[in-house]
Amino acid sequence: MSHNYIVGFPRIGEQRELKKALELYWSGKSTFSEVEDIALSLKARHWNYQKEAGIDFISSNDFSYYDTVLDTAVMLGAIPKRFKGLEAEELYFSMARGNKDAVAMEMTKWFNTNYHYIVPELSLEDSYKLNATKILNEYKEAKALGITTKINLVGPITFLGLSKRVDRGDTYELFGKILPIYEALLEEIAKLDSTITVQIDEPIFVKGVEPKVLSLIKPCYDALCVVSSNINIIVTTYFEHSNEATKVLVHTPVWGIGLDFLHGEKNVESLTLINSSGKKLIAGVVDGRNIWKNDIRKTTQLLETLAKEVDKENIIISSSCSLLHTPFTLKYEEKMDAEIKNWLAYAVEKLDEISLVSKLFWGETLSDTELKALKENKKANENRTNSTRIHNKEVQSRVEKFSKLEREGAYEERIKIQKELLGYKDLATTTIGSFPQTPEVRKARADFKKGAISKEVYEQEMKNYIDECIAFQEACGLEVLVHGEPERNDMVEYFGEQLDGYGFSQNGWVQSYGSRCVKPPFIYGDISRPKPMTVDWMTYAQAKTDKIMKGMLTGPVTILNWSFVRDDMARGDVSKQIAVALSDEIDDLQKAGIKMIQVDEAAFKEGYPLRGENISGYESWAVRDFKISVSTAKQETQIHTHMCYSEFNDIIHTIEAMDADVISIETARSGNELLKIFKEVGYKQEVGPGVYDIHSPRIPSVEEIVTQIKLLLEVLPKEQLWINPDCGLKTRKWEEVKPSLINMVKAVEIVREGL
Repeated sequence: MSHNYIVGFPRIGEQRELKKALELYWSGKSTFSEVEDIALSLKARHWNYQKEAGIDFISSNDFSYYDTVLDTAVMLGAIPKRFKGLEAEELYFSMARGNKDAVAMEMTKWFNTNYHYIVPELSLEDSYKLNATKILNEYKEAKALGITTKINLVGPITFLGLSKRVDRGDTYELFGKILPIYEALLEEIAKLDSTITVQIDEPIFVKGVEPKVLSLIKPCYDALCVVSSNINIIVTTYFEHSNEATKVLVHTPVWGIGLDFLHGEKNVESLTLINSSGKKLIAGVVDGRNIWKNDIRKTTQLLETLAKEVDKENIIISSSCSLLHTPFTLKYEEKMDAEIKNWLAYAVEKLDEISLVSKLFWGETLSDTELKALKENKKANENRTNSTRIHNKEVQSRVEKFSKLEREGAYEERIKIQKELLGYKDLATTTIGSFPQTPEVRKARADFKKGAISKEVYEQEMKNYIDECIAFQEACGLEVLVHGEPERNDMVEYFGEQLDGYGFSQNGWVQSYGSRCVKPPFIYGDISRPKPMTVDWMTYAQAKTDKIMKGMLTGPVTILNWSFVRDDMARGDVSKQIAVALSDEIDDLQKAGIKMIQVDEAAFKEGYPLRGENISGYESWAVRDFKISVSTAKQETQIHTHMCYSEFNDIIHTIEAMDADVISIETARSGNELLKIFKEVGYKQEVGPGVYDIHSPRIPSVEEIVTQIKLLLEVLPKEQLWINPDCGLKTRKWEEVKPSLINMVKAVEIVREGL
């Protein structure tokens, strides 16, 4: 009997091999067949890792060249008109990244993770057609290696729930068109083997879906389950509980239901129903979203609790979600502090944990190696609980007593003082903060970390880059400048390295979108700031120009949401510690003469709980901690913030409560829809909607940006608008950045003349 299971596995490669292959191909330095060769070898390696660890249910079709939701759109033939006529990889990557003739499809966060998916574009007039090639081929590839996989699919209800209608209708109206394609797909899958397991991911169910969506579940799974008797369908959810959907699923012929018992604790309320239905329970008990070593004794206790409600032989032990959200393996962490490293487990290590947990649960005899691993697991967890490196009484006491929430002056008073002092025009031009991280900058940083160059040589390299950044910005006519952030490897890791209580890795890369990977630091202990983090760089940059130089900080909620967070303390309590540390940094920056400070909350929205009933709790501490961070700002210090990919309709009042003087947002891929909500609520503060999309390599023309600015002016007055790209420019090349910004400044000049 098969007893354990992985929802999905990382695909970028343990040394980011897929990333490197894709970027060579995109830059014209290799062919797509070379990318395919690397992909084949990665898939084989990943399947074998799982097989060797003793995992019974191994996934195929969890691999992707860019994104699995995009793969699903291609599988369904849901191709937007502007890409028609393109074939194969050209079509696929144009949908994801745009091309010279067509803008890319919108991209947004996958639930409340830092992974991004491509948003499918649907309309009532679309006709859909099955393309099952990728799915069938991957199953056959694994089979050729002697590995029988389960096939992972994004479920039809989730696919529709995550899509948008270009004709502004309801995506669920297309259910009748989409379902037959899934049925046809299962007919093809059924031909592959005598028995096949298909995992259908329906994470949309954990959002507490409305009755209309719930009503689709039974017809959907009644239809899919009768396509072929040799397919066992498992419907999987994760990140929260999905009791409403589970109540319906137990009355369909699905073979199993996958639930997350770590982030969706209330899933235990569905156990009696699942047991009486006789279905398999895929029990997500090993954390797929965090990097802490599993406490195997606690996990086996949790499983014993589940086994009191569900027949033991129907329980399959699983990761809580795909391991895509964790780094690959600790194998390459050669420099990490040994004590801290011993508290961690990445994806490959989690495979062994799942295997060991399932042997313990099933009472199997453990080998000497496994007995040793169990003993070491207990010791590591005890060490972490009792370590003096985690608890700092001084920090705890200061944070507990910190009560200053409001900065000086109401917004109306502050903005008058700021406009007079700073003297910027209407439609002021700026950027979000980062400029391209060139190979030279990366090399200098890596050489300094390795000890190959001195601190003086490294700092001079960074200063040379800052000088060039400032010279370019002044030459192209930008009005509020940034220093370009060459010293920052990552907008969170950079701060993590300078805060006590933070750890960081050499190789803890996690896929964010496409080939883009991030290396989140991790919070293991109480957070404090031993010394200023950005003041020297910012004062150097400000001394080089007469124009305003924006200070750049990452906000507390984003630092939290883009880190792996300790699991022995409430997230809001950890966030408050970060906020108090940042309030000291803001005070030091303004004392050093920095008059404008941007506190980025790029991940504010993605941290939102998925269930409506949990939202107000999150908002209260998230707003509190942004306000604590900026509470030291004097009224003449202008506070900016930046937010990524956010549907603001539901959080606009929360944004107002944050009380930043200026907010820049990402609207370039989604037109003016996002901005309209600011007008509707009478939002008073200034707004910088992105006028072009930086996630695509294409260069926007002057005319295009003029049109975009005019559209913005239809919504908000010129006095309230800033003009900027829609995000930081770190991932772009200079040859894309320079003409784009030159065009942006020219466009503003044209619009100002017209006004």
